[in-house]
Amino acid sequence: MVAITFLAFAASLAGFAAADLRITSPSAGSWWVAKSANTLSWTCHDSPFANFTISMSNSNPSLLPGTQAIIPIEQNFDCSKTVTDQQSDYQPGTGYRILLSNPLNSTEVYAQSDEFEIKPLGSSFPPTSTAGGATATGSGSAAGSSGTSNGNGAASMKTVGLGVSVGMAAGIAYLM
Repeated sequence: MVAITFLAFAASLAGFAAADLRITSPSAGSWWVAKSANTLSWTCHDSPFANFTISMSNSNPSLLPGTQAIIPIEQNFDCSKTVTDQQSDYQPGTGYRILLSNPLNSTEVYAQSDEFEIKPLGSSFPPTSTAGGATATGSGSAAGSSGTSNGNGAASMKTVGLGVSVGMAAGIAYLM
Protein backbone atom coordinates (compact mmCIF):
# COMPACT_ATOMS: atom_id res chain seq x y z
CA MET A 1 0.00 0.00 0.00
CA VAL A 2 2.84 2.39 0.89
CA ALA A 3 4.59 1.59 -2.40
CA ILE A 4 1.42 2.41 -4.37
CA THR A 5 0.96 5.70 -2.49
CA PHE A 6 4.61 6.60 -3.09
CA LEU A 7 4.31 5.80 -6.81
CA ALA A 8 1.16 7.93 -7.09
CA PHE A 9 2.91 10.78 -5.28
CA ALA A 10 5.99 10.48 -7.52
CA ALA A 11 3.81 10.43 -10.63
CA SER A 12 1.99 13.56 -9.49
CA LEU A 13 5.32 15.32 -8.94
CA ALA A 14 6.51 14.27 -12.38
CA GLY A 15 3.30 15.68 -13.89
CA PHE A 16 3.80 18.95 -12.02
CA ALA A 17 7.42 19.18 -13.12
CA ALA A 18 6.37 18.62 -16.72
CA ALA A 19 3.83 21.47 -16.46
CA ASP A 20 5.27 24.48 -18.18
CA LEU A 21 4.29 28.07 -18.78
CA ARG A 22 5.81 29.49 -21.95
CA ILE A 23 5.20 32.63 -23.94
CA THR A 24 4.46 31.70 -27.54
CA SER A 25 4.00 35.21 -28.94
CA PRO A 26 5.91 37.43 -29.28
CA SER A 27 8.78 35.13 -30.14
CA ALA A 28 12.20 35.43 -31.73
CA GLY A 29 11.83 36.80 -35.24
CA SER A 30 8.48 38.47 -34.53
CA TRP A 31 7.79 42.01 -33.43
CA TRP A 32 5.24 44.37 -32.01
CA VAL A 33 4.26 47.75 -33.43
CA ALA A 34 4.54 50.76 -31.10
CA LYS A 35 1.31 52.45 -30.01
CA SER A 36 -0.76 49.62 -31.55
CA ALA A 37 -2.80 46.69 -30.30
CA ASN A 38 -0.44 43.69 -30.08
CA THR A 39 -1.09 40.07 -29.12
CA LEU A 40 0.55 38.21 -26.27
CA SER A 41 -0.10 34.46 -26.03
CA TRP A 42 1.09 31.68 -23.74
CA THR A 43 0.73 27.95 -23.09
CA CYS A 44 -2.20 28.21 -20.69
CA HIS A 45 -3.12 24.51 -20.67
CA ASP A 46 0.32 23.41 -19.46
CA SER A 47 0.66 25.99 -16.69
CA PRO A 48 0.42 25.31 -12.95
CA PHE A 49 -0.24 29.04 -12.28
CA ALA A 50 -3.76 30.46 -11.96
CA ASN A 51 -2.69 34.05 -12.64
CA PHE A 52 0.34 36.26 -13.09
CA THR A 53 1.53 39.81 -13.67
CA ILE A 54 2.53 40.74 -17.23
CA SER A 55 5.57 43.02 -17.39
CA MET A 56 7.91 44.42 -20.04
CA SER A 57 11.68 44.65 -19.75
CA ASN A 58 14.54 45.63 -22.03
CA SER A 59 18.27 44.96 -21.92
CA ASN A 60 18.88 48.58 -23.00
CA PRO A 61 18.16 50.99 -20.10
CA SER A 62 17.87 53.94 -22.49
CA LEU A 63 14.79 52.27 -24.03
CA LEU A 64 13.28 51.05 -20.74
CA PRO A 65 15.12 51.82 -17.49
CA GLY A 66 13.53 48.96 -15.52
CA THR A 67 10.86 46.30 -15.61
CA GLN A 68 7.42 47.85 -16.05
CA ALA A 69 4.11 46.13 -15.28
CA ILE A 70 1.69 46.17 -18.21
CA ILE A 71 -1.18 44.17 -16.65
CA PRO A 72 -1.17 43.71 -12.84
CA ILE A 73 -3.14 40.45 -12.76
CA GLU A 74 -3.97 38.30 -15.77
CA GLN A 75 -5.85 35.00 -15.54
CA ASN A 76 -3.93 32.09 -17.04
CA PHE A 77 -7.02 30.48 -18.63
CA ASP A 78 -7.33 33.39 -21.10
CA CYS A 79 -4.38 31.94 -23.14
CA SER A 80 -3.84 35.27 -24.92
CA LYS A 81 -4.26 38.97 -24.35
CA THR A 82 -4.50 41.90 -26.69
CA VAL A 83 -2.16 44.52 -25.29
CA THR A 84 -3.77 47.87 -26.08
CA ASP A 85 -2.08 50.80 -27.77
CA GLN A 86 -1.85 52.56 -24.38
CA GLN A 87 -0.22 49.50 -22.79
CA SER A 88 2.29 49.09 -25.64
CA ASP A 89 3.44 52.71 -25.78
CA TYR A 90 7.16 51.86 -25.89
CA GLN A 91 10.00 53.34 -27.92
CA PRO A 92 10.87 51.40 -31.06
CA GLY A 93 13.94 49.22 -30.57
CA THR A 94 15.25 45.72 -29.93
CA GLY A 95 15.90 43.73 -26.76
CA TYR A 96 12.35 43.77 -25.34
CA ARG A 97 11.04 40.83 -23.31
CA ILE A 98 7.67 40.01 -21.78
CA LEU A 99 7.78 38.57 -18.25
CA LEU A 100 5.01 36.60 -16.54
CA SER A 101 5.58 36.71 -12.80
CA ASN A 102 4.05 36.12 -9.41
CA PRO A 103 1.57 38.96 -8.69
CA LEU A 104 2.76 39.09 -5.06
CA ASN A 105 6.49 38.83 -5.78
CA SER A 106 7.63 40.24 -9.13
CA THR A 107 11.12 38.75 -8.70
CA GLU A 108 9.57 35.27 -9.09
CA VAL A 109 9.38 35.08 -12.88
CA TYR A 110 7.30 32.17 -14.18
CA ALA A 111 8.16 32.69 -17.87
CA GLN A 112 9.84 35.16 -20.17
CA SER A 113 9.62 35.67 -23.90
CA ASP A 114 12.45 35.59 -26.36
CA GLU A 115 13.85 39.03 -27.12
CA PHE A 116 11.75 40.82 -29.71
CA GLU A 117 11.62 44.15 -31.47
CA ILE A 118 9.12 46.98 -31.25
CA LYS A 119 8.83 48.68 -34.63
CA PRO A 120 7.65 52.27 -35.18
CA LEU A 121 3.97 53.14 -35.45
CA GLY A 122 2.75 52.46 -39.01
CA SER A 123 4.97 49.41 -39.54
CA SER A 124 3.35 46.21 -40.78
CA PHE A 125 2.64 43.42 -38.34
CA PRO A 126 4.48 40.10 -38.70
CA PRO A 127 2.67 37.30 -40.57
CA THR A 128 0.71 35.00 -38.27
CA SER A 129 -0.49 31.43 -38.55
CA THR A 130 -4.20 30.93 -38.09
CA ALA A 131 -6.15 27.99 -36.73
CA GLY A 132 -6.45 26.52 -40.24
CA GLY A 133 -2.68 26.74 -40.81
CA ALA A 134 -2.87 29.58 -43.36
CA THR A 135 -0.78 32.70 -42.97
CA ALA A 136 -2.49 36.05 -42.57
CA THR A 137 -0.90 39.46 -42.96
CA GLY A 138 -2.32 42.94 -42.63
CA SER A 139 -6.07 43.07 -42.14
CA GLY A 140 -8.79 40.89 -43.56
CA SER A 141 -10.25 37.49 -43.00
CA ALA A 142 -8.17 34.84 -41.28
CA ALA A 143 -8.38 31.56 -43.19
CA GLY A 144 -9.55 28.62 -41.16
CA SER A 145 -11.15 30.68 -38.41
CA SER A 146 -14.46 32.36 -37.85
CA GLY A 147 -12.96 35.73 -36.90
CA THR A 148 -10.89 38.28 -38.72
CA SER A 149 -7.24 38.98 -38.22
CA ASN A 150 -5.97 42.42 -37.40
CA GLY A 151 -2.54 41.38 -38.66
CA ASN A 152 -1.10 40.39 -35.31
CA GLY A 153 -3.15 37.29 -34.58
CA ALA A 154 -5.56 38.71 -32.00
CA ALA A 155 -8.71 37.32 -33.61
CA SER A 156 -7.21 33.98 -34.53
CA MET A 157 -6.00 33.45 -30.95
CA LYS A 158 -9.45 34.23 -29.56
CA THR A 159 -11.09 31.95 -32.13
CA VAL A 160 -8.80 29.08 -31.16
CA GLY A 161 -9.53 29.79 -27.49
CA LEU A 162 -13.28 29.69 -28.15
CA GLY A 163 -12.99 26.39 -29.99
CA VAL A 164 -11.07 24.90 -27.07
CA SER A 165 -13.65 26.23 -24.61
CA VAL A 166 -16.52 24.74 -26.60
CA GLY A 167 -14.63 21.45 -26.90
CA MET A 168 -13.90 21.40 -23.18
CA ALA A 169 -17.54 22.16 -22.35
CA ALA A 170 -18.65 19.30 -24.61
CA GLY A 171 -16.14 16.97 -22.95
CA ILE A 172 -17.33 17.96 -19.48
CA ALA A 173 -20.97 17.47 -20.48
CA TYR A 174 -20.05 14.04 -21.85
CA LEU A 175 -18.36 13.06 -18.55
CA MET A 176 -21.44 14.08 -16.55
